[in-house]
Amino acid sequence: MVILITGITSGLGKAMACQLSAHGHKVYGTCRRDTEQIPGVTYLKADVRDRESLRNVVDSVMQSEGRIDTLISNAGMGIGGPLEFTAMEDAERQMDINFMGMVRLVSLVVPIMREQRHGHIICISSIGGLMGLPYQGMYSASKFAIEGYCEALRLEVRQFGINVTVINPGDFFTGFTAQRSKVEYDEALQAYPGYAASMKDIESDERSGLQPEQLARRICRIVAKRHPRNRYIIATLVQRSSVALKSILPPKWFDSILGSYYKL
Repeated sequence: MVILITGITSGLGKAMACQLSAHGHKVYGTCRRDTEQIPGVTYLKADVRDRESLRNVVDSVMQSEGRIDTLISNAGMGIGGPLEFTAMEDAERQMDINFMGMVRLVSLVVPIMREQRHGHIICISSIGGLMGLPYQGMYSASKFAIEGYCEALRLEVRQFGINVTVINPGDFFTGFTAQRSKVEYDEALQAYPGYAASMKDIESDERSGLQPEQLARRICRIVAKRHPRNRYIIATLVQRSSVALKSILPPKWFDSILGSYYKL
């Protein structure tokens, strides 16, 4: 199977590329900088904010393989802090990378899959794409956008034999935590006294989260399925339970529970 993954430099992307290649798939992955390479994986320079660089990646895969069986849209970043104090340029960057980066690449790959009459598009969302997370509001917004886009895309392209799957990871121990951009203004800390403590708890949960290899092994099983599900929530029991609770509890009750967890 020919698989294209965005963002394989580290974290979930790197783990997926390693596992999928080890399972005998032909893996191509995008990176923005030079990095230590996984044997058997083809690295292609690209930035998901640059449509032409993505077009070059897709063209390279097609010239080498003549098809793309699976696309895994994984590249992303996060912003932490009160929404009120999030700079507009940071908000725009969040949406441009997490959401529009996916849109740019999917728009290039769907015509190929439609022509070949098969394909599987896997988009990495988050638990934060199913509930708005305090002090991670822009990150949640970018993942909510992925959810709506994939829901519509799934219905449009199923007539061509294309499957669309959304993955909702919970907390994983990756470099994502250290790389998160955070609002550090004194004014924000004064206006939202619980902000600093909440971010410490968020980062602690991430550092004690699941290992990326756990998600990668699950992805290997998902890409092998003839009829994959629309969604897979890959998280701890507590986090999976929180998703279930949101679907059955009155919104105000769930807000109270989530606010209590974040000490709000």
